Amino acid sequence: MRVKLFGIAREIVGSAELSLPEEIEVKDVKEFKEWLFKNYPKFSHLKSLAVAVNQEYAEDHELLDQNAEIALIPPVSGG
Repeated sequence: MRVKLFGIAREIVGSAELSLPEEIEVKDVKEFKEWLFKNYPKFSHLKSLAVAVNQEYAEDHELLDQNAEIALIPPVSGG
Protein backbone atom coordinates (compact mmCIF):
# COMPACT_ATOMS: atom_id res chain seq x y z
CA MET A 1 0.00 0.00 0.00
CA ARG A 2 1.48 3.34 -1.08
CA VAL A 3 0.84 6.50 0.89
CA LYS A 4 1.48 9.95 -0.60
CA LEU A 5 2.24 12.69 1.90
CA PHE A 6 1.66 16.41 1.64
CA GLY A 7 2.49 19.44 3.79
CA ILE A 8 3.19 18.74 7.45
CA ALA A 9 2.52 15.03 6.86
CA ARG A 10 5.61 14.95 4.65
CA GLU A 11 7.62 16.67 7.38
CA ILE A 12 6.43 14.25 10.07
CA VAL A 13 7.45 11.18 8.07
CA GLY A 14 10.50 12.76 6.46
CA SER A 15 9.53 11.68 2.96
CA ALA A 16 6.96 12.41 0.24
CA GLU A 17 5.86 8.78 0.14
CA LEU A 18 5.46 5.94 2.60
CA SER A 19 4.93 2.24 1.96
CA LEU A 20 3.21 0.04 4.50
CA PRO A 21 5.08 -3.21 5.04
CA GLU A 22 3.35 -6.14 3.33
CA GLU A 23 2.85 -7.93 6.65
CA ILE A 24 0.77 -5.01 7.94
CA GLU A 25 -2.90 -5.63 7.24
CA VAL A 26 -5.36 -2.81 7.64
CA LYS A 27 -8.91 -3.44 6.48
CA ASP A 28 -10.20 0.12 6.40
CA VAL A 29 -9.24 3.78 6.75
CA LYS A 30 -9.84 3.71 10.50
CA GLU A 31 -7.33 0.87 11.00
CA PHE A 32 -4.87 2.65 8.72
CA LYS A 33 -5.11 5.82 10.83
CA GLU A 34 -4.64 3.78 14.01
CA TRP A 35 -1.46 2.27 12.52
CA LEU A 36 -0.30 5.71 11.39
CA PHE A 37 -0.84 7.34 14.81
CA LYS A 38 0.92 4.44 16.56
CA ASN A 39 3.97 4.60 14.27
CA TYR A 40 4.04 8.40 13.85
CA PRO A 41 2.59 9.87 17.08
CA LYS A 42 2.97 13.47 15.85
CA PHE A 43 -0.03 12.90 13.55
CA SER A 44 -2.28 12.75 16.61
CA HIS A 45 -1.42 16.41 17.32
CA LEU A 46 -2.94 17.64 14.04
CA LYS A 47 -6.36 19.32 14.22
CA SER A 48 -7.51 17.35 11.20
CA LEU A 49 -6.16 14.89 8.69
CA ALA A 50 -8.05 14.09 5.49
CA VAL A 51 -7.47 10.73 3.85
CA ALA A 52 -7.97 10.10 0.16
CA VAL A 53 -8.12 6.58 -1.28
CA ASN A 54 -7.50 6.19 -4.99
CA GLN A 55 -7.82 9.97 -5.45
CA GLU A 56 -11.17 10.33 -3.63
CA TYR A 57 -11.74 11.55 -0.07
CA ALA A 58 -12.52 8.62 2.21
CA GLU A 59 -14.34 8.11 5.50
CA ASP A 60 -13.11 5.80 8.28
CA HIS A 61 -15.33 2.90 7.18
CA GLU A 62 -13.95 2.76 3.60
CA LEU A 63 -12.32 -0.60 2.88
CA LEU A 64 -8.70 -0.80 1.72
CA ASP A 65 -6.72 -3.33 -0.24
CA GLN A 66 -2.98 -3.75 -0.79
CA ASN A 67 -3.18 -1.95 -4.16
CA ALA A 68 -4.84 1.16 -2.70
CA GLU A 69 -3.15 4.50 -3.17
CA ILE A 70 -3.61 6.61 -0.07
CA ALA A 71 -2.95 10.32 0.26
CA LEU A 72 -2.74 12.18 3.56
CA ILE A 73 -3.95 15.75 3.35
CA PRO A 74 -3.19 17.71 6.51
CA PRO A 75 -4.84 20.99 7.45
CA VAL A 76 -3.63 23.90 5.36
CA SER A 77 -3.59 27.60 6.02
CA GLY A 78 -3.23 30.46 3.66
CA GLY A 79 -4.44 33.86 2.91
